[in-house]
Amino acid sequence: MTLAIHGGTPVRTTPWPAWPPPLDDAQRKLVTDVLDSGLWGATQGGSVCADLTAAFARLSGVRYGVAVGNATLGLFAALRGLGVGPGDEVIVPAYTFVASATSVLLAGAVPVIVDVDPVDLHLTGAAVESAVTGRTAAVMPVHLAGSPADMDDINAVAVRHGLKVVEDAAQAHGASYKGRPVGGLGDAGVYSFQASKAMTAGEGGLIVCRDEADHEAIWSVCNLGRKLGGQWYGHPNVGWNLRLTEIQAALLLPWLDRLESEIARRNAFVAEVERGLATIGLPEGYEGGARQPVSVVPQPPGTTLDSRHLLMLRVHVPYDRAFFLEAMAAEGVPLDGGYPPLGTMAALTEAGARPEPCPATEAAGREVAWMRQSMLMDDPAHASHLVEALTKVLHA
Repeated sequence: MTLAIHGGTPVRTTPWPAWPPPLDDAQRKLVTDVLDSGLWGATQGGSVCADLTAAFARLSGVRYGVAVGNATLGLFAALRGLGVGPGDEVIVPAYTFVASATSVLLAGAVPVIVDVDPVDLHLTGAAVESAVTGRTAAVMPVHLAGSPADMDDINAVAVRHGLKVVEDAAQAHGASYKGRPVGGLGDAGVYSFQASKAMTAGEGGLIVCRDEADHEAIWSVCNLGRKLGGQWYGHPNVGWNLRLTEIQAALLLPWLDRLESEIARRNAFVAEVERGLATIGLPEGYEGGARQPVSVVPQPPGTTLDSRHLLMLRVHVPYDRAFFLEAMAAEGVPLDGGYPPLGTMAALTEAGARPEPCPATEAAGREVAWMRQSMLMDDPAHASHLVEALTKVLHA
């Protein structure tokens, strides 16, 4: 069968679902109400930002929330509010988006980049334990692709060494670990509302936490150093204006009513992918130990609900990665090459980040590709398009 990249017929010619989806009636009404009110900023007397933060706190199983301009600022504010600053070190996984490290640099601390589990690609307690020094102040587990990190394992190490835990839940809206929602499993959790995320206002973020004193400190960081409930022109702390707008909150608040059903739809698509991948035969002449050429990267221990922001696929047979990605796109099933290892980014190391050896992350950079969230929102029956394209390309 001729590949599309060589002039053959593509597996799929219709577009995948767009993201974000069209506004629903509730979003349209609330946004219009906010626009008509003129109360667009977070400090003008509107209530939508407050309602959104309260709703996300409940979603995360905690009492407090602070809405911010984006999740990078949210991670920075959470770290600063928890007392992390110059001279401190923060342990971050090597297989994650660059903002996990740059938020630490923004706080004046040093990102210590450690390897991930070679199977599920998440940070582990053992990796944290091996990287702790006398300057370590915090650890930042990432709920990668919508699946929760093994938080009991990480929290146990954090308690033993007196570390703060800031969950990077940017990709994990609605995910849960051992029956408990992510975001509220550490000292603070941070969600993203950037354009690609499961809930989006184009940009935006939200911090959740359980402790009142932590909340007041984080709120102050995000509100120009003011004291919560204090004087408007009183600034007892150093802080910044990091606030979300009422207009953005109006796009997000009604979305919570459909988040559960969208997660279910993505999981149904992934279930069909897994069934289909098991039917792909190994390429002719392959003599390695893999049982199938491609598999879904498994969830970490303790996963109750994976929100499936991304579908991570691992290729187990030898292949030309650049040609594979180009050929899959030509078949109408584009895949993303995923993250480069953080420790290989010269800009981070030149800014002071300290990478540890990361062989598992380097392997992921060679072997793992992603299917984007918008594609997972398609009819689960169309998972067959991914399977058919993979069969064509890998057998070629």
